[in-house]
Amino acid sequence: MASMARDLLAEHTLDATLEQISRSAVELVDGCDASGILVLGEGRVRSLAPTEEFVSVSDRLQGELCEGPCFDAARPDRPERVFRIPDLTEPPEHWPRFVPRCRELGVGSMMGFLLYTREEELGALNMYSRKPGMFTEDSETAGWLLASHAAVAFATARTGEQLREAIATRHLIGEAMGILMGRHHLAEDQAFDLLRTRSQRTNTKLRDVARQVCESGGAER
Repeated sequence: MASMARDLLAEHTLDATLEQISRSAVELVDGCDASGILVLGEGRVRSLAPTEEFVSVSDRLQGELCEGPCFDAARPDRPERVFRIPDLTEPPEHWPRFVPRCRELGVGSMMGFLLYTREEELGALNMYSRKPGMFTEDSETAGWLLASHAAVAFATARTGEQLREAIATRHLIGEAMGILMGRHHLAEDQAFDLLRTRSQRTNTKLRDVARQVCESGGAER
């Protein structure tokens, strides 16, 4: 786990961090055959860094049915932060619509762990075994430890990604302002106001407006 935590923090991009989290689950948690990260945001489910295709299918099912261990682990209104289905071949005690559909994917047991929570987005780390009864309390403990380390690495990677995006956006806006200033003989504040007005008028993000200006070499005043 200590080595995994160092490896996670050594990743330099968000995508690489997510992929390392999923791989680590398969490598470190007994019984785990596949893993991935389910994200809830803006009313939809996304499947990130799945190690197997059926992980993405399971995520979509949970989103469509609005139930499942990983789906519940990512919800803010549930006090539990770990969910486990020891045996999908048994009659389900929870998630009666999801369990039989997931069983059809060849899943025997699964677990879901809260990975992170933000105001507009929630995420869960999910782990799957093709055989029933593979996940024990020890597996759950290992999964929880991994998810805790992964949450820190994810937050660090996302902060770095957001910083790089902010810098890129600033450069893009600056380039667009320079084009407008030269083309229309505007002062700096006038060029920025022109970008902002077009952004508001078209309900388009300022960065996207700036990109359009850079690509077209100018903008309507």
